[in-house]
Amino acid sequence: MFRSIPSLAGSNIYELNVRQYTAAGTFQALKPHLPRLRSMGIDILWFMPITPISLKERKGSLGSYYAAGDYTSINPEFGTMEDFVSLVDAAHQLGFKVIIDWVANHTGWDHTWTRSHPEYYVRNQQGSFYEKNGWEDVIDLDHQNPLMQDAMIDAMKYWVEKAGIDGFRCDMAMLVPLEFWIKARGTLDGIRPLIWLAECEDQRYFEAFDMLYAWEWMHLTRSVAHGGHRSSLEGLLAKYKQYTVDHKRQLFFTSNHDENSWNGTEYERYGALAKSFAALSILIPIGIPLIYAGQELPLMHRLKFFDKDCIPFDDGEMALHSFYQCLLLLRANNPIFSSMAQDQDWAINTLTEDDQVFTMHLGKGKHHEVIVLMNLSAENKEINLNNKKLGDRYKNVFTQQEFYPNTAQYMILSGAGINVYERSDSH
Repeated sequence: MFRSIPSLAGSNIYELNVRQYTAAGTFQALKPHLPRLRSMGIDILWFMPITPISLKERKGSLGSYYAAGDYTSINPEFGTMEDFVSLVDAAHQLGFKVIIDWVANHTGWDHTWTRSHPEYYVRNQQGSFYEKNGWEDVIDLDHQNPLMQDAMIDAMKYWVEKAGIDGFRCDMAMLVPLEFWIKARGTLDGIRPLIWLAECEDQRYFEAFDMLYAWEWMHLTRSVAHGGHRSSLEGLLAKYKQYTVDHKRQLFFTSNHDENSWNGTEYERYGALAKSFAALSILIPIGIPLIYAGQELPLMHRLKFFDKDCIPFDDGEMALHSFYQCLLLLRANNPIFSSMAQDQDWAINTLTEDDQVFTMHLGKGKHHEVIVLMNLSAENKEINLNNKKLGDRYKNVFTQQEFYPNTAQYMILSGAGINVYERSDSH
């Protein structure tokens, strides 16, 4: 059993794309955004890869962040090591934890190891470096080589000790043997407890990681947004709950760097329900929500992956800042979201028989309740929540308006809208 960070259950993650975050695309230019993100309720910052990018076989003008040229240096595009350490320090002072993207399956074609340790790589039948998935700008490492694994762990240790980071988001973790991750965490655990997030949905990897991707959730919610039945969500959440033990959590999201660049913005994929499903992903009590840089605008275009393409933060106000703030503060302050799965009471689709309205009723003890009502249709819905299971008084977390479900009072739920209520009769 590894040492976990106790507060992780009630946390959230914000994915930072340094290249696209500002016109300058540097650590220094990003730093002024930290207070805004903290006020929004963000508590874990995930930096996409910050290491140098290989020149050989580079795609586009700037290349892929995931084609590392060196594991222990800073991409000069972003600044210096001193700049990054200063940014991490500033983040820590504001109460953030910082994790960095780690690519253990492959490197770029001219990574320093290709010259100093070519034996760290697998070879094809012709004796050449290669990558088995057809990703042309990277080459596979040989995880059967224990010396390579030790060097990799030493490189990870470097960032923990040098920069003071708090953990890792591990790219394509399922392509790397689970035994390596267990070995890496066992070694780094000796320094201090860290946050471990795997880009992986194989439940076996919970042995080494605190969080796994909920890809199935993302795909299913998209299906529901395009006419799928609400009951499918109930079944999937029940399955996830079985996996949620101790502080292990699924990562729920509607967008990230891959989805946005390659599959479309959340508004392309979810249509009018994009905002509502983003909110629902935050409110799943057994999960950890992920917000991708720019979702608070909202971000309405696909960011180029290999070239400069700024997130338009300077083009106007961040219209969804308060929306996310309300949800994230609810998550941070209500004990429902910080408790173990076995201490949570929750029921799906029990508050209305309307099959176009998704409902979630969450509870912990007598005095902590949250109600989520989500309209899956484009038409306004008139809903009566007169239900003996409910308390007397709730407040809308967005408007602070009070709602009394047991007075035969009808509530109007706008088309493709979501209402979130917190019990207030005990406050």
